[in-house]
Amino acid sequence: MRTVSAGEVTAVVARLCREANTVLSADLLKAIEDALAWEDTPQGRDVLKKLLANAAMARAENIPACQDTGVAVVFIEIGQNVYIDGDLEAAVQQGVRRGYTEGYLRKSMVGHPLVRTNTGDNTPAVIHVSVVPGDRLRITVAPKGAGSENMSGLRMLKPADGVEGVKRFVLEVVEKAGPNACPPLVVGVGIGGTMEKAALLAKEALLRPLGSRSTDPLAAALEEELLAEINRSGIGPLGLGGRVTALAVHVAVYPCHIASLPVAVNLNCHCARHRSVEI
Repeated sequence: MRTVSAGEVTAVVARLCREANTVLSADLLKAIEDALAWEDTPQGRDVLKKLLANAAMARAENIPACQDTGVAVVFIEIGQNVYIDGDLEAAVQQGVRRGYTEGYLRKSMVGHPLVRTNTGDNTPAVIHVSVVPGDRLRITVAPKGAGSENMSGLRMLKPADGVEGVKRFVLEVVEKAGPNACPPLVVGVGIGGTMEKAALLAKEALLRPLGSRSTDPLAAALEEELLAEINRSGIGPLGLGGRVTALAVHVAVYPCHIASLPVAVNLNCHCARHRSVEI
């Protein structure tokens, strides 16, 4: 059994909150650079160049790449041979509190969805914990802005709708979002499970390295088809028109009931922020 202190968890979460908002990942930046090679509209190319310049400025000056620093969504994979010395959830919340306060990141959380009073420190975070083999602890912080989150969707399809029904729904979500989710997008699609499982699959799919393909052959083929269809929509970078509406589509699947076909679409804006550390 390996012991990890709650204080170490807090320190890691605080750092990840700051880094995820100020340092965009190398795979994302490469995807935007690659998109320049096939975006042929002047306005689209101009937007993509500005996104790269914005990312460089954010990193150099240690400031957020986007003013909406989002809900702090925290994924924790805890090895079954790890003992947390202290309260894990309290440690994560304290890390978010410190990261957003010390990093001068915008605080966006309200304490009650109907009362709408800001909590002042961006807590509480949304925390997902899974137990895995081993003695390591992996923490991922994925800030999620409202612009893209609000444009996401969930539908309980009938099994008879099949793959064509899934494709229609994904395209419907992207087309309805238009410029509101700040394209070029990363599109996470969760298929199967139950209502809440499909939504979680879609969000987890956003964490995969851009350009990677699902290990499931049917899902991998669907990723390619959807990416091509989405980029034929003409929405383009920031919705100004062009060939690059999405940088990637990631599909995750899970077994489901014989009478249901849950599908969730979680959109990420062009920042696609997330940062991980393994302790």
